[in-house]
Amino acid sequence: MVSMLLAVNWEPELRGLLTVVLGLIAFMGSVYLILGTNLGARLGFLVALTGLAGWMALMGAIWWIYGIGLKGEDPSWHQVPGRTVIQDPDGLYQAGVFEQRLAVSPDAPLDVLADGIVDQFVDEGWRVVGEAEPAFGQAEASATVFLEEEGAFAPGEFDVTHVYEVGGEAYPKLFGLDALDQIAFFHKPYYTVVEVAPYLPLREEPGRAPSPPEIDSSRERQYVYMIRDLGSRREPAALITIGSTIVFLALCWMLHRRDRFVAENLERKALATSA
Repeated sequence: MVSMLLAVNWEPELRGLLTVVLGLIAFMGSVYLILGTNLGARLGFLVALTGLAGWMALMGAIWWIYGIGLKGEDPSWHQVPGRTVIQDPDGLYQAGVFEQRLAVSPDAPLDVLADGIVDQFVDEGWRVVGEAEPAFGQAEASATVFLEEEGAFAPGEFDVTHVYEVGGEAYPKLFGLDALDQIAFFHKPYYTVVEVAPYLPLREEPGRAPSPPEIDSSRERQYVYMIRDLGSRREPAALITIGSTIVFLALCWMLHRRDRFVAENLERKALATSA
């Protein structure tokens, strides 16, 4: 019968249920059986439950520190509704990316306009992400998906020239120091703007390799406005740690309270016997 049950391989409901049931019986059940035979059914159950809560608290703390185990949502980029793809430089102010209108005239040459936009991003506190940074490639991949979904470009028709980011600072911090951010559980909104430049149409001739892509300097740059969702990767582990710690401390208090009652009863019994 046991071999038949272990041979069941239905995923994930039945096999997962059998795993939990066998784990309860084989591991926690065996520990409770040993404690119950030595301490009694009630005290053995209380001690076993206290040990389980303490182990859950330690396991949750390790998960919480290293971001492993039971994890929540990973960080990702989301669209800013109605303002995801900005097709002209003046739209950066209208979409709320810039606090001030462009310092460069929209009628200026496109190369001058592009340099002016870079300067205004820096002047308004945006950070230019380097191409070697992991955030550049991640933002590029998300922006590519949004551009294709909006129908602005097809794959291979554009190049990512700049990535800008602002916000995302964690707070509160002890004494305002970045090194003391153990209680910085909250974050400011984290925005990212990806600048893309269209390519010139590729020349395809029979028998020859396609020409290398070149940026079309006669067309305006476009911008993808995204907000970063920092996710909740450590949230489940944090809840497990906090909840298990509360249960563990409550059970320890119950055990301590029981020991005091036992000591008082033994003392009364000793006094009654001596009298």
